[in-house]
Amino acid sequence: MRTLLTSDVCIVNIEPVTLAVDMAIARRRRRSYHHGNLRAALVEAALGLVQREGVEALTLRGAARLAGVSPAAPYRHFADKRALLAAVAEEGFRLLAAALREAGGTTEPRERFRARGPAYVSFAIRHPSHFRVMFGRELADRTGYPGLRDAAAAAFDALIEGMAEAQRAGVVREGDPRELGLTAWSAMHGLSSLLLTGRLQAMFGAGADELAARVGTNIYRGLAPR
Repeated sequence: MRTLLTSDVCIVNIEPVTLAVDMAIARRRRRSYHHGNLRAALVEAALGLVQREGVEALTLRGAARLAGVSPAAPYRHFADKRALLAAVAEEGFRLLAAALREAGGTTEPRERFRARGPAYVSFAIRHPSHFRVMFGRELADRTGYPGLRDAAAAAFDALIEGMAEAQRAGVVREGDPRELGLTAWSAMHGLSSLLLTGRLQAMFGAGADELAARVGTNIYRGLAPR
């Protein structure tokens, strides 16, 4: 998978979508709803609202309005706002797990290992609303959402599998792959969060792709066999 990180995208100050765009989205949601995809339409609407107004502003009524359905319709699938957020986060973790497993696109273990960090950052840049919901305080307690727990575990497992594979190939030093994976994850997650503010690019005068490469190089050096 080719990792794409745009250096000229400002995640902060995203312009609100216009009324015309909102109407087009609503029409598309109505078509999805009539085809039996109400749940997916509401998840997509929630992502749009999170991007425009933030997680705190999301409501089931607002998602219903953007999806072009009645205010009561969301309750067919979601008991409350947290249930809708859990669905958004679950989708995000599944996308992240797939991105990590596909990273590198090569049979060379060293390159696959080095590609996973930038793939994580790329996911955050391309899916900022998913990313914010996945790791937001609203879902710190995932009790009651087994699908979300399983999806989050699968994403972490993808990271650990990559670490263990690199260890078997002699690319990464010996040690508990979960602990080493936590180190790499923490570094790339922190970088992703900083990049989403838009400030880090200006501070270092570099784009997201270059900064991810710099951090990834230092992670690789720190985890290399000694």
